[in-house]
Amino acid sequence: MRTRLRTTAAATGLAVLFSGLPALSAASSAAPAAPGAYAAPADERPLPLERHYDNRAVSDEGRPDRADFDGAGNSLTSADLDAAGWRPGTRLRLDAAELRRPDRAPGRPDNVLSDGQHIELGGNGNGDGDGGNGGDGNSNNTGDALSFLVAATAPDRPGSAVTGTGTVHYADGGRAPYTLTAHDWRAGPLTTKALALPRINTPSGVRAESARLYAATVPVDRGRRIASITLPKDPGPAADLHVFDVAVRSGSPGWTGSWAASTGGYTEVGPWRDRTLRLVVRTSGGGESARVRLANTFAGKPLDIGRVTVAVQDEDAATTAEPLAVTFGGRQAHRVPAGAEAVSDPLRMQVPADTTLLVSMYLPGTVTAAPIHAQAIQRSYASADGAGDLTGRRDGRGYEPELAFWPFLTGIDVSGGPGSVVALGDSITDGVTSTEGANRRWPDVLSRRLLEERGSSDVPAYGVLNHGISANRVASDRYDGDGSDPDTAGVSIQNRLERDVFAQTGARTLVVFAGINDIRWGADSEEVLTGLRAVADRARARGLRVIAATLTPCEGYHDCSPEVEAKRTHINDQLRGGRSGFDAVLDFDAVVRDPARPARMLPKYDSGDHLHPGDEGLRALADSVDLRTLVPRSR
Repeated sequence: MRTRLRTTAAATGLAVLFSGLPALSAASSAAPAAPGAYAAPADERPLPLERHYDNRAVSDEGRPDRADFDGAGNSLTSADLDAAGWRPGTRLRLDAAELRRPDRAPGRPDNVLSDGQHIELGGNGNGDGDGGNGGDGNSNNTGDALSFLVAATAPDRPGSAVTGTGTVHYADGGRAPYTLTAHDWRAGPLTTKALALPRINTPSGVRAESARLYAATVPVDRGRRIASITLPKDPGPAADLHVFDVAVRSGSPGWTGSWAASTGGYTEVGPWRDRTLRLVVRTSGGGESARVRLANTFAGKPLDIGRVTVAVQDEDAATTAEPLAVTFGGRQAHRVPAGAEAVSDPLRMQVPADTTLLVSMYLPGTVTAAPIHAQAIQRSYASADGAGDLTGRRDGRGYEPELAFWPFLTGIDVSGGPGSVVALGDSITDGVTSTEGANRRWPDVLSRRLLEERGSSDVPAYGVLNHGISANRVASDRYDGDGSDPDTAGVSIQNRLERDVFAQTGARTLVVFAGINDIRWGADSEEVLTGLRAVADRARARGLRVIAATLTPCEGYHDCSPEVEAKRTHINDQLRGGRSGFDAVLDFDAVVRDPARPARMLPKYDSGDHLHPGDEGLRALADSVDLRTLVPRSR
């Protein structure tokens, strides 16, 4: 049922009302839209999204009659949005794009029922520094993707996703279709939601039932300026596609990802009260400036940061020089809304390649749960509760080496550089069983190889971003994506692809090394191959070079049965046979298997548990990579 407000003008009426206003750029009809895509009439001027708002999604608890999000009188509760840090007008960094909660009071129109409206893009949607997400500077509407803040409503079909096709209008006169999918606000997947709220407002009062909002991202031609877009047409009487905001994701030109870690879950910590964390990370590429990336992924409430500093490590928690404070939108203190991210303003600091940094974070309040990367294979530091802000301390006094995981910190970017290689995988990529603190994961070794051969080959010294999560799977989730849970093995590779690959700074090439956990836990080999092919298809649509690695042997591990071995062999045969959709294949299986017993790892490469390679095995994997394989063909 359509829940459009009669008092809000339709797009054509608004076009007449505001016909005296200059358009950002007139949509050209030089190239026809693809079949199925809706293109706005040639004489219809684009208008900002808020001029088209025709639905009320948010109401106060005592006034549920002021909004009707889904046509059945239900709506989002303003108090829960505010408690999550999503106040009206709040800038929200989601999957590296800058979106906003509409700056509208409860009971006011705050979203668009998608029906072919012609939308002018504001030109300031990504990282202009306002609101603590500086650095990207996307003032000309060029980037790698369009990002939408959306949800679907379908009262008679709860859980149904709504999909439609719209049109991108480029400033050079060209057009291209895009496909936008919005998940249901009450029963859509939690694993890919931007935010989940604990209650909904109904005509009879507040009900304890989850509500969800989503960030949906679609690829566009990288670097080609977008003048406007046309939203998909009305999907029909049974469902609606609601759009709260839209922006062009810049893709962070001029930056390279140097270090990264995936968020595997949201779990109880501490509680930490008025304390400082000093996190230890190892760079890959270097640069003359740095940015710090934080995330409050999967959280239900905002994170308050008092101060963040960066310094090169001397010994233990001590630094080689005075730690430098980073800012977010010009301020040291920053609040990260639930489910959102933050990227600091550029920090003028010479960041050496292959160097250990200490990123210190002061938490002024009480933290009882945090998004974490569980297997840091690195010991980081924390102060005692009540110690206050120790972020500027150079000598390391007041810190103890008590953290074996990374909370909140998800990336370090450096200025310049050729871009990054993303290593996506499970515990073998994560470095489980490698020597703690020695940085001997196979992506670490690969990074050092790229640096060592810099200048002696035509392969750039890419940054290498390790997005392995221990126990992670290709096709199924370990963590359901919402609430505190001791399981930190993450949502599936397919469900974290946007956040951990496409949104990564300077991503150029993706290496996928995963699937052994799926088949160990009962998945069919074809299910894994289908998932891997889907990853390859989606990554190629984003312009990435996509490489797969064969699965390494595990005979001798407690659940690596003959059935698992048969599945592993089938997957590897399909990958080697070129029937997987990848641009290249790294034969990691051939590198570490015992020729006399191919189902088992060579003893010299085995960590001892028969599943995970040890330091020498991880080095052998990295050393086997022909570095030229990593270079995109378009370079």
